[in-house]
Formats: sequence, structure tokens, C-alpha cells
Amino acid sequence: MAGDVTCPHCDKTFEMDAAGYADISKQIRDAEFEKSLNERLALEDEKHRMEIQVVEAKIIEEKTKEFTDKEKQIQRLKGELNSFEMKAQLAVKEATAPLELEITTLGHKIESADSEKSLLKQSLEDKYRTQIEDRDQAIERLRDLKARLSTKMVGETLELHCENQFNTLRATAFPNAYFEKDNDASAGSKGDYIFKEEDEHGTPFISIMFEMKNEGDTTATKKKNEDFLKQLDKDRNSKNCEYAVLVSLLESDNDLYNNGIVDKSHRYPKMYVVRPQFFIPMITLLRNAAMNSLQVRNELAFIKSQNVDIENFESELNEFQSGFSRNYDLASRQFSEAIDRIDKSIEQLNKVKDNLLKSGNNYRLANDKAQDLSIKKLTRNNPTMKEKFAELNDTEYEDI
Repeated sequence: MAGDVTCPHCDKTFEMDAAGYADISKQIRDAEFEKSLNERLALEDEKHRMEIQVVEAKIIEEKTKEFTDKEKQIQRLKGELNSFEMKAQLAVKEATAPLELEITTLGHKIESADSEKSLLKQSLEDKYRTQIEDRDQAIERLRDLKARLSTKMVGETLELHCENQFNTLRATAFPNAYFEKDNDASAGSKGDYIFKEEDEHGTPFISIMFEMKNEGDTTATKKKNEDFLKQLDKDRNSKNCEYAVLVSLLESDNDLYNNGIVDKSHRYPKMYVVRPQFFIPMITLLRNAAMNSLQVRNELAFIKSQNVDIENFESELNEFQSGFSRNYDLASRQFSEAIDRIDKSIEQLNKVKDNLLKSGNNYRLANDKAQDLSIKKLTRNNPTMKEKFAELNDTEYEDI
């Protein structure tokens, strides 16, 4: 179909054939369909939006209610938590109250102890300061005394000091000990003191030769400890003492002798040098070592005696075994010889028996032969004897 078409907007007329007209009609129909579709879509969208709003309102209502319930639950839990916290605080307070009281008490005690410590420290400082001052004064007095004394008097003062120290402890620490001056100069010299001690059984277990050496501060010729060791060792050997100890104030500036006990055994056996303050500790040290050694020796002696008893028992047992073995061998040999002789005798008797049996058999044969013997057999093949027996028989017949 063809014809003219006027534009409704510009009033312009267009010539249009059937194909163009169909195309425009199609466009118009598509536009109306699209418009209708859009309107329906808009309605559906509006309906869907309304439904969504309804659902959202319902959800909001439910969530609001749930939130309200949760808020109520949270408030309840907060109340319970507050109550629990209050109870916990109360329990902690009740539990810590004694500890706090104890801590407070300890704090007061510490403060009191610190105060007492300070007072004690001050008291000890005062005490030792006084002792140091007294000692310094005593040292000065001793120095003055030593300056006034001769060398012999200084030595005797040291000896008296050591003797007094020992006698102070004699009754308690050394009840069985002997500690006296060495007055025996028969060997040409003598030491100063001899210490000896016995155990409860009266067995001596230690002996020490002591020599005390000192000199005044103003002495012109200063001696050394080494100068006296040889003579001390000689005195120790002459008096049969086990140890030798030099108690010395010589070489007062020598740190070797000022630090304690000095062992001189590399020069002389069992030789020691000590300061006077180590006099008693030296005796105690050597005495305890000797007592331990004595105990070990006693134990060894006891073990040795047991070993001797065991050895004697073993010796006697071995001797008995040896004697028994010797007697057994002798008896065994004698028994064997007797058995051999018996066997030989039995063999000889068997031979005699056999010979006797043979002789008896011979006697039997001889008897059989004798029984079987007759005049007739005797004179057989012997005319002369036959004639003699014939004559003899005739004579017998005549006598009869």
C-alpha cells in the first residue's frame, strides 16, 4: 500500500510505499508494547517495593523486639555481673585482709628489726672500737715490755704465753695429754716443750716437740725461722717425737708466716712453723689427724687379726688336708699292697688247691689201680713171680 504521510510535528508530507509504511507501523506497535511493558514493569516494581517495605517493616519490628529482649538480657547480665563483682571484691577483701594485716605487721617488724640492726651495728662498732683501742694499747704495752726485756726474757715470755694457753684448755680438751718443758739436755741440746697424748687404753698416738722463738724489736741481729729448723729436727729425733713445731714471732713482716700454718716437710719430716695464735689450733689439727690415724690403725689391726685368724684357720685346714691326704695315700698304698698280697695269696692258694685236687685225683687213680691190682695181673708175663706166688700159695695151704 502506498500513499502520502504527513508528519504531525512539522506538517511535512512524505511519500511512502507499502514497505515503509509497514516499517513505521511496526515501529509504532513496538513503541506501544514497550510503553505498556514499562508501565507493567513499573507497577510490578512498585508492588515489589511495597512488599519489600512491608517485609522490612516486619523485620525491623522483629529485630526491634529482639533487640529489646537482648537489651533486657544484657541489663540483667550486667546486674548479675555487678553483683558478682561486688561479691568477688568482698571475697578478695576478706581474703586479703589477713594478708594486708600480716604485711603491715611484717612491715612493723622489719622496721623494728632495722632499728635493732642499726642499734646492734652501732653497739658492735662501739664494742670492737673499744676492743681495738684496748688491743692497740696492749700492743703498745707489749712493745714497751719487749723493749725492756732481754732476748732470753722475751723467749721465756712467749713460752709462758703458750703454756698458759694450753693449761687453760688442758682439763677440757686435753685430759690425757702430757705438756711439759724439755729439761733433758743429755743429747747436747733440748727443745722447749714436749706434747704427748695417749688414748683411753694407754696407747701413745702422738708426740710433738715445740720450740718457741721470739726477739725484741730493738735486737740488732735479726734471726730467721730457717736458722732453727735443723736443731729442732735434731731435738725431735733425740726425744723420739713424731712432729716438730716452731712457734715463732721472727720475721714479723714475712707474709708466708703471717698467713697461717707453714708446712716445712719439704725440708725436714713433719716440721711446721706457726705464729702463737695458731699454737692451740696446730695441736688440735695434729691431734685429730693422729686420732683418725689411730682409729684407722686399730681397724687395720683388727682386720689384720681377723686375717691372721683366717690365715691360721686356712693354715690348719691346709695342714689337716695335707696330713689327711698323706695318711690317705699311705693307707691307700698299704691297702693296695694288702689287696695285691691277698690276690697273690688267693692265686697261690688256688694253685695249691689245683695241685691238691690233682693230687687227690692221682690218689684216686692210684687207689683205683691199687684196687684193681691182683696176683694174676702182677704175675702176668712174669713166670718167675708166678712160680714164686704159686709156691707161696702152696705153703699157705699146707699151713692151713
